[in-house]
Amino acid sequence: MKNLWNDIEASMFKSPLELRVYTSRLLGAESNLVLHGGGNTSVKTKEIDIFGEKIEVLNVKGSGWDLLTIEKQGFAPVRMDVLLKMVELNFLSDVDMVKYQRAAMLDPNAPNPSVEAILHAIIPYSFVDHTHADSVVAITNTENGEQKIHEIYGDSVTIVPYVMPGFILAKKVYEILKGKKLDSFDGIILLNHGVFTYGNSAKEAYEKMIRIVTKAEDYIEKQKIHFAQDVRVQEPDLLKIAEVRREISRIKKSPMLIRLSEKNTGFASIKNIESLVTRGPLTPDHVIRTKKDGIVIDSIDDIEKYAKNYLEYFNRNDNGKLTCLDLAPRWGILRGIGVISIGTGFEDLIITEDIIEHTIRAIQVSEGLGGFKALSEKEIFEMEYWELEQAKLKKSDTTNEFKGKVALVTGAASGIGRACVEEFAKRGTCVVALDISSNILTVFKNKNVIGIHCDITDEKQIQEALKVTIQKFGGLDIVVSNAGIFPESMKIETMKPNVWNSSLNVNLSSHMQLLKLSIPFLKIGIDPSVIIVASKNVHAPGIGAGAYSVAKAGLTQLARIAALELAPDVRVNILHPDAVFDTGIWTEEILKNRAENYGLSVDEYKKRNLLKSEITSRDIARMACEISGSLFSKVTGAQIPMDGGNDRII
Repeated sequence: MKNLWNDIEASMFKSPLELRVYTSRLLGAESNLVLHGGGNTSVKTKEIDIFGEKIEVLNVKGSGWDLLTIEKQGFAPVRMDVLLKMVELNFLSDVDMVKYQRAAMLDPNAPNPSVEAILHAIIPYSFVDHTHADSVVAITNTENGEQKIHEIYGDSVTIVPYVMPGFILAKKVYEILKGKKLDSFDGIILLNHGVFTYGNSAKEAYEKMIRIVTKAEDYIEKQKIHFAQDVRVQEPDLLKIAEVRREISRIKKSPMLIRLSEKNTGFASIKNIESLVTRGPLTPDHVIRTKKDGIVIDSIDDIEKYAKNYLEYFNRNDNGKLTCLDLAPRWGILRGIGVISIGTGFEDLIITEDIIEHTIRAIQVSEGLGGFKALSEKEIFEMEYWELEQAKLKKSDTTNEFKGKVALVTGAASGIGRACVEEFAKRGTCVVALDISSNILTVFKNKNVIGIHCDITDEKQIQEALKVTIQKFGGLDIVVSNAGIFPESMKIETMKPNVWNSSLNVNLSSHMQLLKLSIPFLKIGIDPSVIIVASKNVHAPGIGAGAYSVAKAGLTQLARIAALELAPDVRVNILHPDAVFDTGIWTEEILKNRAENYGLSVDEYKKRNLLKSEITSRDIARMACEISGSLFSKVTGAQIPMDGGNDRII
């Protein structure tokens, strides 16, 4: 493993806490050491309390912070004397441990200290680092893991058998370290869990970690382990993926996302794959994200079987006081096709995908070293149903109906389309944004938005966009069919064929094509909904707007027919915006000229409706969200004017 320490960079950090931040980020930059909030680090400092007395403080990584991006405020300052007294107790529940650790903090606004805070405190060195190094954990997850650790490190490390993280682990290490001189060891290896290193300088602790992990990596390298080649045996069936997602969402009782990995395709075709993915997680910390087992899917029925097996697993280990988690899997194998990650939302999905990628490699390492062997079922269950995790269940927010849903929006680079993308994404929806403008590739900064350059009049390009949607998110629930053009004003007697045909092609035919290709996926979506963005011109056309008005009228009729044909599976509703001036069509110059024609100021012109309100793209976007949600769950075929009240229509 590469040593990232840089003396010049390090010299820029003066205080111990600044150096602590520096090396924490070095550790966090290596995904083979820690993933998404995993691992923890600390530094002991002397501080002056409000009474002017000098006290020793443990600054330990706070809950919710990631080592890759941690700042000084991400460390919780805890009184050392309290932590050292706590470890002397015969018993302390982890819930109480968290409570008393927080009570011992110098800053009440700091995050909760790591559950490993007591363990950091009892190691008598200024800097302490803890990682879940893949290579070390993979070696310990074998039949003779402890023996291999002795073979690699000899007497240079202290070995601690696996016990639950938190107070029990701190107490166990405390007993083991009694009478030992830690300066004669490079670190502590927790079997099936990870590595602790320490030193009186940030550099010393960090470099010990790199040395220990490098030894494990070198050992693995010498074994010439065979890894499954990434060759997909068969192409994915997109409809099957969408069906899998729907069934998993049914088991979960809320929308779930599925991502088909582009990697580890060969792993999905290993003969004993079912045995490998049902032995347990790489490290117990991962079980919160991955559950005990993955799932191998040959047919949709396998998902119901998984749920039944999970419930049996819970009942075997429940003490009668626990709340069963949902029965849905969090990762799995589409046999012969690839690996899928499953998440309740985009961030959850990406975290799970990263963990599974590392897990799959480590499983193959462990197999090559004699056989992958995770912890016992009882030990895994204790971690999955840890009292701290059970406490989180009572605080979890399940009110966001859009989290875990997937939307596709056309004409998304600007105006109403862009506002729709941003509004759905803000509410937790994963969005595929299509536009003929290449700006679509860079306009959105949301991680849960994929921008695709797409001409929606091109059937193949729409098919490719739908393929990306299913492979990245697992399904399709909402379509906002918004793309359109506003053709040149032209009376019927002077109508140019190209103007007429272009308007019909973009404003009508392309919507039909998108709808046709989306319907098979929408029918197996979660509470599926289509929103057609038409126009006020349908009911109140203007002179010279024939090409536009006729196309939008046809689009409205198409939506009405779709509402009839797709019921009860898919709802289809229509929005009729008017005078939405914050779109690319309306320049300041055009607005000024239009206002002058009516003898109005620009502000008066924008609000020339019965409610005297300006209609914005965000107004349309908010309605698009609401109409696709539960509030309108019993509405289909509706035409909703978004115009502030137009006397001609009323």
